[in-house]
Amino acid sequence: MTAEDLKDIITAGLACEHIALEGDGRHWFATIVSPAFEGKRLIQRHQLVYATLGQKMHTDEVHALSMKTHTPAEWAAQQA
Repeated sequence: MTAEDLKDIITAGLACEHIALEGDGRHWFATIVSPAFEGKRLIQRHQLVYATLGQKMHTDEVHALSMKTHTPAEWAAQQA
């Protein structure tokens, strides 16, 4: 799986204002900014992202995904 493939899968299931991916095809690190994260705890945010991947996590197409998840306001504050 390429970074572009993974990005397409995540953005198809989750509205993202920003997404950056790094990885080797199996192990990934993502920075994801989505308004869907508003009012959600960290685990809930991660669950939203994992839900977009569906069986790809269970079939080992994506072996590991580490992520930083931000709301648009959190991302803007961090970038300032």
